[in-house]
Amino acid sequence: MKPSNKLAFSRRSFLKTSALASGGMLIGFNLFNACKENVDPPIDISQLNFNDFNAFIKISDEGKVTIFSPNPEIGQGVKTSMPMLIAEELDVNWDDVYVEQGKLDTENYTRQVAGGSQSIRHGWEPLRQTGATAKQMLVNAAAARWGVEASECTAKAGIITNANGDKLGYGDVVKEAALLEVPEDVKLKDPKDFNIIGKGKSNVDIDKIITGKPLFGLDYKEDGMLYASVLRPPAFGQVLESFDDSEAKGLSGVSDVIKFGNKIAVLANSTWIAMKGKKALKANWKQDSPAESTALHDQKLLELLNGNTFDTRRKDGNVKKAFSEADKVLERTYESPFLPHNCMEPMNFFANVTPEKIHLVGPIQTPGGTARRVAKLLDRKEEEVLLEMTRMGGGFGRRLYGDFVLEAAEISNLAKKPVKVVFSREDDMTAGTYRPAIKYKIAAAIKDGKITGYHLKEAAINSNMYGLIPNFFPAGAIKNYQVDTANYKSNITTGAWRAPYTNFLASAEQSFFDELAEELGIDRIQLHLDLLQNVKGTTDKRIQYSPERLEGVIKLAVEKSNWGKASDGVYQGFSVYYCHNTHVAEVADIVMENGVPNVKKVVCAVDCGVVVNPLGALNQIKGGVIDGIGHSMYSNFAFKNGRPQFNNFNDYQLIKMGQTPEVEVYFVESDIAPTGLGEPTLPPVGAAVANAIYAATGKRLYKQPYMSHMNIEEKVLG
Repeated sequence: MKPSNKLAFSRRSFLKTSALASGGMLIGFNLFNACKENVDPPIDISQLNFNDFNAFIKISDEGKVTIFSPNPEIGQGVKTSMPMLIAEELDVNWDDVYVEQGKLDTENYTRQVAGGSQSIRHGWEPLRQTGATAKQMLVNAAAARWGVEASECTAKAGIITNANGDKLGYGDVVKEAALLEVPEDVKLKDPKDFNIIGKGKSNVDIDKIITGKPLFGLDYKEDGMLYASVLRPPAFGQVLESFDDSEAKGLSGVSDVIKFGNKIAVLANSTWIAMKGKKALKANWKQDSPAESTALHDQKLLELLNGNTFDTRRKDGNVKKAFSEADKVLERTYESPFLPHNCMEPMNFFANVTPEKIHLVGPIQTPGGTARRVAKLLDRKEEEVLLEMTRMGGGFGRRLYGDFVLEAAEISNLAKKPVKVVFSREDDMTAGTYRPAIKYKIAAAIKDGKITGYHLKEAAINSNMYGLIPNFFPAGAIKNYQVDTANYKSNITTGAWRAPYTNFLASAEQSFFDELAEELGIDRIQLHLDLLQNVKGTTDKRIQYSPERLEGVIKLAVEKSNWGKASDGVYQGFSVYYCHNTHVAEVADIVMENGVPNVKKVVCAVDCGVVVNPLGALNQIKGGVIDGIGHSMYSNFAFKNGRPQFNNFNDYQLIKMGQTPEVEVYFVESDIAPTGLGEPTLPPVGAAVANAIYAATGKRLYKQPYMSHMNIEEKVLG
């Protein structure tokens, strides 16, 4: 090695192990320290003795800080970003912070929920207030010790300084500060003074994740714990008639077989034996309610769309008149299937029910509501339930529903032993709580080359769009506007799935607007900009989106994607959408390879207000885009006589590594309070891809998954 190269290399000091945004991994070391003798190892903050300060903060004598993150962590990054808000206003160095997952605590924490992309939005001011209040109390304690006014003191990086230059660390005064009166109306920092917020911070759990440390629900164990594998009805609408458990009980390692409700649990000393025992059960089931199939669902939803029985969710002007007077009406129907959530970590939960308490540990998005349901199920007091949250290997809405927690609690209560329920992948995919199948009929009235009416009809399984959605774009942009909904009640269980309802509605509406622009002979970008002009200055308080912010992301996406200037062989599709309080525009670039569309790049422009943790934000945005592409292009699900027709990844397709595109992300600079990022980038990408495919092939796509309806599925899967 040449001397100059050696010198250049020796100056590099890699102090952390971190995941790169591209998905690669950088493992580094400090070369100087590696060559020195008697170098003290870095302090393991987690092993220090901490003094309790409040429900969020503990401070060690050395001035290191533990911050409890109150909300469930499902991969959306709140275990990093929420403590960042506290640390910013507490004014400590981020390297001096250790983060712990908070337990369920209804007295000291509010909204301990992971759902709706709302954690940072709701925590923005309260968590900063928590940090600022603690900082002021520490300053007050130092001032009291010095006998000076607190206003004469400043605090920065965990050090308090008075006018004479005397210094005290937070650890020096934490015990006194914790006893002081809690001040009110503390001042928050000006955003220009932020040192932590707005700076990319690695996931606080990254070292544990990449080294396989116990962290997730599946990792949790206790002495004497049994594993439970549960046999559930093989088809929806069935009930248990009888069963023979003799073979299962004869297996070495199986300790018990318990019937509870309409299910049977096999308890054993390992998941393998428990699952083997479940397979050995011989159960007889009978049909108690209709055995439904996908063909029936398609029929019922189309009947609803073509019928006259709807709930009107929003009605502006006179839509009926606008359509009767139209020169032309464009009407299209869009269809989407049921979808499972397919979290990487299957459902699981630990329960130990004793006369004294109910101890629950595991991955759950709704700890408070779930604890209340367990208490009600077992006829116990809510305060007897102790629920601890682990990190989750994905949620996407599935872990909003604590059915697996209730199973664990009921089994433990019956067995009188600590029990951990673990789903197999087949259990996970067939046990229920799916994204509902939905169909949309969208119609536009055209008069004198203008859109004079817009009518959206939704037909869905079990439930319909929530109340705010009818007030998303294009509400307010078209004078005569109506949204109607209807649903078919099914015994197949459904629930929230990443960006509920909008995950497909955005694809339908933005595909429709692309076709509508072509019908009008108007540039598709200009059509959106013109419609947004109609909303500016509105006094309609029902409107949820900002026309100015939507316009901003549209223009940013157009600029950064070189819209309309793509290279030969590259076809572009555009989409824009508002949901979960965030404005997003996306442009997809595709190429055709052997007749198959390949998404090469997606440019994503985002207005989410202040970006708390840019590194975490990029992960959420890119993940949403890739997830949206995968499910709109490839994923399908169906039922026959009540039975799910897919139960594992050998026949259910998710997006593959080779099908994932490059994702470029651009943020609109803003000082507006932050909004969510876990969901908003998923909904628009389906339409961006569909519109790009149309540009390439001339074929409009109305049914997801797209690849199943382009007559090229075998070529893609092969």
